[in-house]
Amino acid sequence: MSLKINWKRPLTYLLIPVALVLVFIGVMPPFPPSRPTKPGQEQSTPAEEQNRK
Repeated sequence: MSLKINWKRPLTYLLIPVALVLVFIGVMPPFPPSRPTKPGQEQSTPAEEQNRK
């Protein structure tokens, strides 16, 4: 029993919906874009106490 299967038609029916989805949502990268790093908080030196007399 030999089966002659034409693979062009099933592949077309599978790939057309995938292509339409990619067109409508846009082709997204497989990873999210990296966020810009926030600058570190400034470290201030402690103020010197003034001697009051």
